Amino acid sequence: MKLSDKLAILADAAKYDASCSSSGGKGRNSLGTGGIGSTEGMGICHAYAPDGRCISLLKILLTNFCVYDCAYCVNRRSSNVQRARFTAEEVVNLTLEFYRRNYIEGLFLSSGIIQSPDYTMEQLVRVARSLRVDHKFGGYIHLKTIPDASPELIDAAGRWADRLSINVEMPTEGGLKTLAPEKHLGDIRSAMGRLRLSIDEAKAEKKAPRFAPAGQSTQMIVGADAASDRDVLTASTNLYTNYRLRRVYYSAFSPIPDASKILPLKPPPLVREHRLYQADWLMRFYGFRADEIAPPGDDGMLSLDVDPKLAWALRHREQFPVDVNKAARDMLLRVPGLGVKTVDKMIAMRVHRRIRYDDLIRLRVPVKKVAPFVETVDHRPRGDHESVVLHRDLREPAQPDLFG
Repeated sequence: MKLSDKLAILADAAKYDASCSSSGGKGRNSLGTGGIGSTEGMGICHAYAPDGRCISLLKILLTNFCVYDCAYCVNRRSSNVQRARFTAEEVVNLTLEFYRRNYIEGLFLSSGIIQSPDYTMEQLVRVARSLRVDHKFGGYIHLKTIPDASPELIDAAGRWADRLSINVEMPTEGGLKTLAPEKHLGDIRSAMGRLRLSIDEAKAEKKAPRFAPAGQSTQMIVGADAASDRDVLTASTNLYTNYRLRRVYYSAFSPIPDASKILPLKPPPLVREHRLYQADWLMRFYGFRADEIAPPGDDGMLSLDVDPKLAWALRHREQFPVDVNKAARDMLLRVPGLGVKTVDKMIAMRVHRRIRYDDLIRLRVPVKKVAPFVETVDHRPRGDHESVVLHRDLREPAQPDLFG
């Protein structure tokens, strides 16, 4: 098989892994314009560095052969998709050639499981080691880690990669047993625990060899089983707390060819995935708990009409309006429409003078969303503005059904 054909197959197969965040830009190309460059097709994705830089990554699988038969995976053993496999040397050369042409700044490498977890992990490590040692590659490397692989191989991966990730796949143990019976949640969490210890040890000792300095991440598939959003957020809280993950990525289930009968026929609304990312942000940066965002007693699903912070505020109208000149920072962060940077600017501003309604406009906050929940020197919202009315006025436009 030609290298270009392998690249087409294995880059397309990698698109289902959401552990690299997308730039979100619209697709475009230079065909017919006389220019160069394209944002279309598979193979190059975009991730973001901690300082906000957008990093272009070559995103491929080493192979889409797999000994596992996970029901939700297009590359499962029983699937009839076209198969391909790179050698370690081919991945190294592709990465270097793409880098020399300034197409990419790094590599995101995953793989199906071939022969055994150890054999597959050894091939992934071989790629990273060759790039670092043989070619002195200084770009970003993200490796998928195989939970069942030996600790020695995972340690070797951490020495050469910037970030490691192990996918938990499903939000609940029951969902994993049903859809991926050959995988075990205990093995996945044990591997995550070992990674956390190794990362912590490397950070604690100044002279220790580097080990996955960008930390570890994971991915959960949403909508393939009956798990609620509360189940998803509870699982995420556990992962962030116990394993200090840098990110949990959420991937809305997509129907696949020759799918198992136990899978749903339609994907969940994409806005559900978006709401989970918003809720995840609230937990990581705004001090919310999972049981506040998706409280017990209901169906455990987030509202698709309004964002999770607004939904919480509408359920707790007794805590509003908030006086922006007196409220503590943690309460200001719970006001719909106020972000971390804006709240910090407001706190700095009120040291010198009292905040007025016009100051909200100057800070470019979404006044329609913020005004019903705050009071300033010259503004107090109407007391009769009921939650039902606010929900109607502030809900977002409904997303069209792309699948009919």
